[in-house]
Amino acid sequence: MMDNTIIIEKSVIILVVFAITMLMAMYSTWAERKVAAWLQDRVGPNRAGPLGLFQPLADGLKLFSKEEFEPNTPNKFLFVVGPAIAMSTALMTSAVIPWGDKLHLFGRDILLQATDINVAVLYVFAVVSVGVYGIMIGGWASNNKFSLIGAIRAASQMISYEVAMGLSIIALLMMTGTLSLREISAQQEGMNWNVFYQPLSFLIFLICAFAETNRTPFDLAECETELIGGYHTEYSSMKMGFYLFAEYANMFISSTILAVLFFGGYNYPGMSWAVENWGVNIANVLGIVALFIKICGFIFFYMWVRWTIPRFRYDQLMNLGWRILIPLSIVNIVITGIVILRHEIIAYLGF
Repeated sequence: MMDNTIIIEKSVIILVVFAITMLMAMYSTWAERKVAAWLQDRVGPNRAGPLGLFQPLADGLKLFSKEEFEPNTPNKFLFVVGPAIAMSTALMTSAVIPWGDKLHLFGRDILLQATDINVAVLYVFAVVSVGVYGIMIGGWASNNKFSLIGAIRAASQMISYEVAMGLSIIALLMMTGTLSLREISAQQEGMNWNVFYQPLSFLIFLICAFAETNRTPFDLAECETELIGGYHTEYSSMKMGFYLFAEYANMFISSTILAVLFFGGYNYPGMSWAVENWGVNIANVLGIVALFIKICGFIFFYMWVRWTIPRFRYDQLMNLGWRILIPLSIVNIVITGIVILRHEIIAYLGF
């Protein structure tokens, strides 16, 4: 009986997380246009519903109803698999994220996380690494030189920036001593956020997140002035929609990871007081709200950067990744190791 209850509980959490990820991806397209309009002194979407709130639904309906074209390619199966991999990996990453602490319902504690594994950070990096195959396969199977160039650009920049991103996280893991996202969140109770202890690690991770999600100023894979539309040039209808939604889903997930690793996740000042005075459920619902406020802040920052900073040249992109970010990450690891060793020596000697 208990096993069935756990299966039902986890299934509900997984469905809710997937639904929230898709909803955030949909309305990020609306927010992107509104932020761009605000920065450029325009109105933005205002026809489909109040304030244009139904615009994402209209866009989805348009993509579903569009005629679907397929290029003359011998790899029709891979042409379909590409966007499916991109969308699937974008959704799978959310499985290990702690969206809150716990809720006490129906006489039992329910963890607000699809699955709590002790190597969650490695799982996130593994799934993100697979996502590049969706782009590479789609670009190659399109039988279009511009699509292939865009796919190669995306693959090379993701591989390059994953090195710096992984190295930046090592310093954080040395400090926290765990790979579990739930434990990392729990260690940041109140305002004890990791960004205050690892500001360089946060900055490197943030820059690499822009490159991993193919966002401006690192959107060389979709550079319209050079590559028409990049790796999804030959795609239409919902296949192209999957690529577009995957990009916004990745932006949402990367914002969540940033909030969990460096900004306390669901923790907020006074959370322990709220638990004592208002109860576990209300305090943790406020924790969910706090997490989503942080996520929306990062999403806004993504959009602000897109409409403010011009696109890098490709040689500048590679130079930044290999010659600046990776050495900085290694220096950060060395400094973190020295600081930790110093504290251990002081504690051992009893000073």
